[in-house]
Amino acid sequence: MEKTIVLNKFEIQDSLHFIKYMGSKSKIIPFLLEGIQEVYSGGVVCDLFSGSCTLSGAIGNQVPIMSNDIQAYSSVLAKTYLTDWNDNTISTSELISQAEEFYKQHYEDLLSEYVYPESCDLKTYNKIEKRNRSFINKTFSNEWHLFTKNYSGTWWSAEQCAWIDSLRKVIEDYKSNPAYNTMLSSLMFAMAYCSQGTGHYAQYRDAKTESSMKDIQIYRRKSIVVYFKKKMDAAIEQLPKIPCALDHQILSGDYKDCLRKMNGGTVYADPPYCFVHYSRFYHAIETLVLYDYPEIQYKNGEMVKGRYREERHQSPFSIRSQVSSAFKEMFEIIAENGSSLVLSYSDTGMITEIELMEIANDVFKNHIISIRNIDHQHMTMGRLNDRNRNVKELLLIVKPI
Repeated sequence: MEKTIVLNKFEIQDSLHFIKYMGSKSKIIPFLLEGIQEVYSGGVVCDLFSGSCTLSGAIGNQVPIMSNDIQAYSSVLAKTYLTDWNDNTISTSELISQAEEFYKQHYEDLLSEYVYPESCDLKTYNKIEKRNRSFINKTFSNEWHLFTKNYSGTWWSAEQCAWIDSLRKVIEDYKSNPAYNTMLSSLMFAMAYCSQGTGHYAQYRDAKTESSMKDIQIYRRKSIVVYFKKKMDAAIEQLPKIPCALDHQILSGDYKDCLRKMNGGTVYADPPYCFVHYSRFYHAIETLVLYDYPEIQYKNGEMVKGRYREERHQSPFSIRSQVSSAFKEMFEIIAENGSSLVLSYSDTGMITEIELMEIANDVFKNHIISIRNIDHQHMTMGRLNDRNRNVKELLLIVKPI
């Protein structure tokens, strides 16, 4: 039985989550929807920086959504919530069986010397980690080896990476299936919950002490297949039996291009708050979706520990010298196309609430502007040695007169 929280116009769907996401708004969805309902009078709701697509998961069954994000993984999550459906042609067990066949053919013998023992000392353990990481220099005979080559011994073991590659290969064979994005999202989930990191992919942890080694080993022993199956079974069960009748639009591009497609409706904007770029924290799932064998970033002739993609998006909202002009330009396009705006931002953001209001008042001349706040624990995913930080989340609400 699906749970719903009844609000005046929207019912918040109790949807599955697939990734751990820094700055997730899932805990304050009622607060956000109160703001959206205040200005919404029909038409599309545009989730301008959709990220983990919490809004699509919450109300995508009730209103047409335009979901946009510059990162490709976000469009996969949006389609999982908005357009995927279950035509009863997919079996999780069959999919896993096919992946197992691929794994046995290409990886089982290869990985026999790279396994982690049940127990060992720190020195031996780090030798095995180093051996896993040596796959970065190996040449492979099969085409589906991206994670085994690039990420073995980092957030995942070589064995876990080989399973990621094997499942990704089989999922691609189902690209025409209406639950294709759900399969990819379920693999993102397995990656997130088997990763030895803090929940993002900025840098993996090193085993510097016996204690940290034992903790990392907990995650090394987790099965990608088990976590994939758990989420995939639950997700398939929740998918609608027929395609959604609402006219959803899923975009993967610059926020300004998305806004220029708007003609009225309501924009919900949740831009980045801080100086770090999301492309650094979620490059691994971006690579999972694109599966494009990217160039790995080097610095001073050495591979960067995080093994980031060489080409990564840099948001102007995360650059102090550009953030004010980015807000101004965003506001100007919204004012021109006659849309309402609900903007969420943090009191720890790149600009202050006073500066934000000054820009809004300067741009939105014939609009009603209001602002409200709520206490919120911002999920940092351990970015600064804390997993949550107490902040005030502000909601800027703008409606044409």
